[in-house]
Amino acid sequence: MSFMELLQAVPAAFIGLCLLLGLMVGSFLNVVIYRLPKMMESGWRQQCAELRGDEPAPQTTFNLIVPRSACPHCNHAISAWENIPIVSYLLLRGKCKGCGANISPRYPIIEAISGILCAYAAWHFGFGLAAAGALLFIWALLALTAIDFNTQLLPDDITLPLLWLGLLFNLFGIFASLHSAVLGAMFGYLALWGVYWLFKLVTGKEGMGYGDFKLLAALGAWMGWQMLPLIILLSSLVGAVVGITLIVAAKHGRSVPIPFGPYLAGGGLIALFWGKPLTQSYLQLLAS
Repeated sequence: MSFMELLQAVPAAFIGLCLLLGLMVGSFLNVVIYRLPKMMESGWRQQCAELRGDEPAPQTTFNLIVPRSACPHCNHAISAWENIPIVSYLLLRGKCKGCGANISPRYPIIEAISGILCAYAAWHFGFGLAAAGALLFIWALLALTAIDFNTQLLPDDITLPLLWLGLLFNLFGIFASLHSAVLGAMFGYLALWGVYWLFKLVTGKEGMGYGDFKLLAALGAWMGWQMLPLIILLSSLVGAVVGITLIVAAKHGRSVPIPFGPYLAGGGLIALFWGKPLTQSYLQLLAS
């Protein structure tokens, strides 16, 4: 029996493999979350220098691979044993080995969420293309959620490949028909684009960024246009509850923007796993 046949025949083995894979990729997602916004900022600075006609400042190599991960406080290089998902954080008691500075709990949280969601996707979809697509979908949304929380940015480097991957998977009808996926991408973008311009015409302010349009378009490409009302409803409800809570309990200024991308991502994940039964239940409720 080959390894692939084993994974197909023994669901527990496939779930365990996806759990480990999710933990490891979660560790890499932490690198993406930290470095990608800095890479974008560096690119913007270079573009501005070129537009001004200035000589661009010399840049050291900084991408998702180089340089090696290090403590931002003391520049202690992170060794392999210090980079084991969750385990290293616990062994180090959440502190840098070099200087004792606190390590953000975001790192093990992202790793744990990635591992748990990937294991659940393996159990939910079983061995096959649907599970593979779900893992890619989960990883992209996790990275976008954390980046948007930190910087209020939804990088095109993630949203646009996510959109095209959704259409690619649905060429084979994995999550929706290709017709539904294409319409989902179109309607997803246009729905928030219309809200953006309506809000701007009424208030003179920008209510959301273009990254939100692209993210909802990507969700539509994966889930199909039928899931868009559910995704928008869920994300709006959660966003409203969280926003009101921040304003009332945490004294979050009303003029301070709240990122909408994480709530769209949450709505997308709910649609991935439970969208069809939720939609059917809603339609049955309306018909009764």
